[in-house]
Amino acid sequence: MTTAFVLGGGGVLGAVEVGMLRALFERDITPDLVLGTSVGALNGAMVAREPSLDVIDRLTDLWAKTAQPARVKRTKIRPTRTRAAERDLFRERPLRTVRRVVATGGTNLYSAKPLRERLVDEFGDLTFEELPVEFGVCAASIERAAEHWFTSGPVVPAIVASAAVPGLLPPARATTEFGEEHFLDGGIVNSIPVGRAVAQGATRVFVLQVGRVDRPLAVPRRPWEVARVSFEIARRHRFMRELDEVPDGVDVHVLPAAGTSSRDDSMLAFRDFSSVQRRIDSTYDASRVYLDEHLAR
Repeated sequence: MTTAFVLGGGGVLGAVEVGMLRALFERDITPDLVLGTSVGALNGAMVAREPSLDVIDRLTDLWAKTAQPARVKRTKIRPTRTRAAERDLFRERPLRTVRRVVATGGTNLYSAKPLRERLVDEFGDLTFEELPVEFGVCAASIERAAEHWFTSGPVVPAIVASAAVPGLLPPARATTEFGEEHFLDGGIVNSIPVGRAVAQGATRVFVLQVGRVDRPLAVPRRPWEVARVSFEIARRHRFMRELDEVPDGVDVHVLPAAGTSSRDDSMLAFRDFSSVQRRIDSTYDASRVYLDEHLAR
């Protein structure tokens, strides 16, 4: 049996995947293959580097530090793009940020520098080849308009590329076999890569997703809701299609995400880190119940 962990994207909701991982490792379920998209690439890299229960404390600590309010030094100096790049990720007031981006002709609300620095602090120059578990990271190539999988070379640039949320972070540059390319969030092309796991030979797949796939969608009523609903239709359609196409002999378990709700679909939800620990704990309890019901010890 070849076991794959598939970790989907979802921004701050990615905390729920920590609860799922804890439930899996407590049952001595470990992966032979880890695939990650967007925030799932970050969580997945942690697991691929340390595929055991020991990684849970490190992941929990990482998410807890992210949830702590950043201290922003107030200044009367007019903000510039250089100063904006030094601010902590997601901490600036949203309306002020939008005005700054519009005024400077930019395309993204935030700099990727804080994210990249955090990743370097965590992983350094770690490469895919050094990981004890096979690992793949999904990103969307702009030039080729294609799904791209990072499976070799340094890990940090791959995660940055996979997490480059359009409009929030700038496109990430990375060199591939096709030359230098620009990448956006992997969720655009493959948010929950079940099909990829099956294609790579997995016979047992555990899907760690953030809970939006089973939440009813409503007709958008505001301009900014149109893009979100459109994206959700696309990502859910592919996920459900790939589930339907799973061949006989492959067991797929979609672990339940708890502690999320329709409030997480608002335009500012990506900034709300206040419920990180509650989401981790609630999802751990729900996943433990699921595994007890669906897997024989």
